[in-house]
Amino acid sequence: MTSMVQTTDLTGQMLIAGKPVRGTGTEIRGIDPQNSAALEPAYAYGDGTHVEAACAAAAEAFAAYRGAPIETRARFLEAIASNLESISDALVDRAHAESGLPRPRLTGEVGRTAGQLRLFAGVLREGSWNEARIDPAIPDRTPLPRPDIRQRSVPLGPVAVFGASNFPLAFSVAGGDTASALAAGCPVVVKAHDAHPGTSELVGRAITDAVAACGLPAGTFSLLYGYGPELGTALVTDPRIKAVGFTGSRGGGMALMAAAAGRREPIPVYAEMSAINPVFLLPGALASHGADLGRAFVGSLTLGSGQFCTNPGLVIAVDGPELDAFLAAAGEAVAASAPAAMLTPGIADSFRTGVEALEKEAVLVARGSDADAPAVSCRAALFTSDAPTFLGSEALQAEVFGASGVVIRCADAAEMLRVAANVEGQLTATIHADESDHDQAGDLLEVLELKAGRILFNGWPTGVEVGHAMVHGGPFPSTSDSRTTSVGARAIERFLRPVCYQDAPKSLLPSAVADGNPDGLWRRIDGQLTKD
Repeated sequence: MTSMVQTTDLTGQMLIAGKPVRGTGTEIRGIDPQNSAALEPAYAYGDGTHVEAACAAAAEAFAAYRGAPIETRARFLEAIASNLESISDALVDRAHAESGLPRPRLTGEVGRTAGQLRLFAGVLREGSWNEARIDPAIPDRTPLPRPDIRQRSVPLGPVAVFGASNFPLAFSVAGGDTASALAAGCPVVVKAHDAHPGTSELVGRAITDAVAACGLPAGTFSLLYGYGPELGTALVTDPRIKAVGFTGSRGGGMALMAAAAGRREPIPVYAEMSAINPVFLLPGALASHGADLGRAFVGSLTLGSGQFCTNPGLVIAVDGPELDAFLAAAGEAVAASAPAAMLTPGIADSFRTGVEALEKEAVLVARGSDADAPAVSCRAALFTSDAPTFLGSEALQAEVFGASGVVIRCADAAEMLRVAANVEGQLTATIHADESDHDQAGDLLEVLELKAGRILFNGWPTGVEVGHAMVHGGPFPSTSDSRTTSVGARAIERFLRPVCYQDAPKSLLPSAVADGNPDGLWRRIDGQLTKD
């Protein structure tokens, strides 16, 4: 089955259960970061009545959508992917105009978005997400018989998803949160990000067309525009919403967490928020190729204007001539870097404020060029400080969203470990080590396992592979729940919960745990994994 998006003309409307709806509130437009030009059309904010309509439609759709055959849900995800690919040129053009991100990067993001939708279609068909378990009855067990106990996973219910600023496609309307929630069997209500309203509409219509083509309930998907503290809070506190996916600032994530916790029925908020992604340079690696590491570090630091949640904002190493060589090469690379567009004027203002705070706490090594800067832009900045100053400074440990980094000089390996033990929770931590460094790397690894969701060796953290083994998560404040990931196959687990059936009549058992294994799943029977 295939579906096609009929048109790419923008209307400036929300999409509520398949119907275009014009908002009634404040009007916003996308802003071109290259020249600060406002883009047409205007999008009017929605209000509580639109939240009510979208959540009511999602609740009404839930029973039918979660009950749809797995193959139907899988084909639905694939239809969304095909729809996005069919309008790739229009998506890339609009996303480039709204974000300033390079077209090749955005073309890759279309592919990544389609790829993760297809990944979850495969996850559905493979079936281990059911976590099917059967403990057969033992009626003659003494002193008490064991009942027949079976377990599978079921979807939580409608999910609210908040689009991210820095990935107009892969972390937004049809991004990983939406894909994994839809895969789990949960209808989705998305709040579009103000930074890319036109891109959001195009993607929203691609999903809406797939809903209709696959014969699914219209309330399976809705797209809203609105002021976060009002419409976003109304969405999270609507009693029909059962979970939240969010990528953004620590302040925004914490506000949603507080709103969700204050409900009569608190719900989980899976928020990816803040990280500085420390990089540890061990002595052998630093001595053998410190200058090369300096240049490669700046390449990762400045990629996408530093607007990646895995941007390496912190480097830790033992002080000495080898670190000086690293800093010299990194400083030259920063000084040669061109100013780059940032996503929004507000993000650019926050970057400048963050750099000013770093200037008060650390020593400036280099700044990027300011020649021919786009209207909304940043100049890369590199600083250095020592470990005692870092450990006593909130400013040096705070994320500055953009291309700024701090290199921490440590007296010895023990001080590096103290820094590692005292950083906040992170999405990533990176170790550069030669074979001679492996003992020290082992000591670091024990600490970093408690600090980060992904630990890299001899690489750079920007770039997150979408697959079965990836973890894009970590201890607070990198995320609100360190037990989960927002990228990769296991992201579906956030929107599922286990249900146990005890002595249920055979005729009423769900197929995932029915006798004879009609779905052909791997199941754990009496503790043993089997397809029998």
